[in-house]
Amino acid sequence: MLPGKATIDLREVRSVTEFQRNLKDYVGRLRERQTPLVLTINGRAELVVQNAESYQALLDRLERAETVAAIREGMAQAERGEGIPLDDAEKRLRGKHGFSRRD
Repeated sequence: MLPGKATIDLREVRSVTEFQRNLKDYVGRLRERQTPLVLTINGRAELVVQNAESYQALLDRLERAETVAAIREGMAQAERGEGIPLDDAEKRLRGKHGFSRRD
């Protein structure tokens, strides 16, 4: 797997019934491998299970990607001249949130 590229290992697809029967074994595997497990119901992929540490890492990567996208969009808006002066933005924000300069 490439760094930063998430994929699901299609060899790690199990039925919910099998997962329930062997819960302790699967929990150990999830902790050890830190890769998700796809669970099926009636032969259809329905759930993805992963350990908490891997899930948190996924959330952190998503938050970073969203932040970078927002920064890029802000920069593009500024390049198109769609921004407003800092003083005007500050006044709007202070008015919207009820802050004065002393706060």
